[in-house]
Amino acid sequence: MPKRIILAATGASGQQYAHALARALSLAEGVELHLILSEAAKKVMALEADFAPADLETLATAVYSEKDIAAGPASGSWRHAGMIVCPCSMASLAAIAQGLGTNLIHRAADVTLKEGGRLILVTRETPLNLIHIKNMLAAKEAGADIVPASPGFYHKPQTIEDMVNHLAGRVLDQLGVEHALFRRWGE
Repeated sequence: MPKRIILAATGASGQQYAHALARALSLAEGVELHLILSEAAKKVMALEADFAPADLETLATAVYSEKDIAAGPASGSWRHAGMIVCPCSMASLAAIAQGLGTNLIHRAADVTLKEGGRLILVTRETPLNLIHIKNMLAAKEAGADIVPASPGFYHKPQTIEDMVNHLAGRVLDQLGVEHALFRRWGE
């Protein structure tokens, strides 16, 4: 059975990270990409990206509306290998940290945590206020991994795409998904 991975994009800046993850997951051997794009994510894409939601949707095995709380990812009996919320807005972080199941993204994240699965939240905000930090702590204590969108420079990026791919690769490393998005330290 293929490895199902959920990628959810919320309404934060940094939709390029979601695009890089979707591309890499669509190319990864034995991986099914299950995609959820919030309406806010679609609006941010229109404002800051050179791609459209359809570009991500064509890479996915399945696409769900954030309003479809009866979709497979909303159930603990629907098995998957992990969920990534990227970018993760502070509003979505708050909903996830507090266990609010107001849409499919929040519900699927809650189910992932309750089932002991891997949940990776790629937060994208700066500066952080105390509420953000407390919500990150609550999400971490519940079992989520927090991977802030703060790319490294040890791989000597030459382009923005290099920086985006580095972070996307680090996220995929958390789920054990093989990729060639960046050159590793010492290689």
